[in-house]
Amino acid sequence: MSEPLIILGATAASIGLIHTLIGPDHYVPFIALAGARKWSLSKTLGVTAVCGVGHVLGSVVLGGLGILLGMALGGLEWFEGFRGEIAGWLLLGFGVAYMVWGLRQAYRNRPHTHWHGHGDGTLHEHTHTHRQEHAHVHAEIQQPPRPRQERSTSGRRITPWVLFVIFIFGPCEALIPVLMYPAAEGSWWGVALVVAVFGLATVATMLVTVTVGYLGISQLPLGRLERFSHALAGLALVACGLAIQLGL
Repeated sequence: MSEPLIILGATAASIGLIHTLIGPDHYVPFIALAGARKWSLSKTLGVTAVCGVGHVLGSVVLGGLGILLGMALGGLEWFEGFRGEIAGWLLLGFGVAYMVWGLRQAYRNRPHTHWHGHGDGTLHEHTHTHRQEHAHVHAEIQQPPRPRQERSTSGRRITPWVLFVIFIFGPCEALIPVLMYPAAEGSWWGVALVVAVFGLATVATMLVTVTVGYLGISQLPLGRLERFSHALAGLALVACGLAIQLGL
């Protein structure tokens, strides 16, 4: 491998690493939603990897089309910026919707007290939430078991796909200039190297940061705040969307 290709590969790896670390939208949404939805680490990393690959491929396809059509670098960068605005609005809108839903869930599942009477005239109370199973035996009063409601899993299935769509729109602005250089030199090996190294560095950095965040958040003693976990996850998504829109 020639020295220019080595330098190009190192540059692509460095840019992939740095642009992922300085962009909290690359890992915060996965950490927040994994904590709120009780995803396993393997599922969280699987969703992260798929979204990361889609994130990189979106810019690779755009850059490839730009190269084939002979588009100027400025035009590609403008379109990448436009895609970034769309991704920011999508993340912001999803975050607001998820936060509102989370607040509704927290209100519905607030702790409350039930009083129970027994045949001997004694009364007692116990506190529970609707999300937690609770057992209470009344020997004197036989009540037929209530049918158990099936929890909807549609939200669990939809959430990863929403993230995937958002990351498809999310641009890798730093990739386009690095990609255009070897293409202008007619080095298709260089183009392939940039795509492979940049993509690997980006996805690997996402996986590492998500793993660290996942393990860290799992140690937090949320206590009474746990019923607000969905609302807090939505707030984290809103913050990431605002950061994208404000260019932070």
